Amino acid sequence: MKTGPTSQAVYIVDDHPLVREWLTNLVNQQPDLFVCGEAESASEALQGIGEKTPDVAVVDLSLKESSGLELIKDLKQVHPGVKVLALSMHDESLYAERALRAGAKGYVMKRESTGRVIEAIREVLAGGVVVSSAVSQTMASKIAGGRPALAASPADILSDRELEVFELLGQGIGTRKISERLNVSVKTVQAYCARAKDKLHLKNATELLREAIHWNDSNRPT
Repeated sequence: MKTGPTSQAVYIVDDHPLVREWLTNLVNQQPDLFVCGEAESASEALQGIGEKTPDVAVVDLSLKESSGLELIKDLKQVHPGVKVLALSMHDESLYAERALRAGAKGYVMKRESTGRVIEAIREVLAGGVVVSSAVSQTMASKIAGGRPALAASPADILSDRELEVFELLGQGIGTRKISERLNVSVKTVQAYCARAKDKLHLKNATELLREAIHWNDSNRPT
């Protein structure tokens, strides 16, 4: 790793060690970038970013004990000077807009090429906003008043936390395990489920689970 007076610091947040190692090696090969730290959880990331004060944080949306979206919101409040690039396996059509609303300056899927990931980091550091052309067009249509009168997907209706719980339900994960993963009480998870059920006009928990499984299968990355 070479660092110089113009090198910019990158902090990596991902709960998979192999992904962190891949990103670290990739970034440290660049003459203008270097990795100053890494974390696998939101709490660790908040502390580490506070200590290292990186120029940009590359954040996965699926973290241990928390959501990457919640971390991005916290970083915007606690460390507003740190730019954030979301790097995720989740389909950008479902989560890119949410990540930008949370405070990220860009969204790149993990299936993109290594060159595109580095390009996105540099674009965010330069003050740009990084999303695909398809996401840009969708967001522009919404701003221009093109949002459909009736939302077509749970992703259009549910809050960030409700969608996260809904997605985990669709993966066959029970409420107790969800509460442990998100570091909230079982009662809180049940409240999210109840709100999701009401918003989706479903009759009971069985219908909610069935809808979650169907939605999860339909949006599985290819």
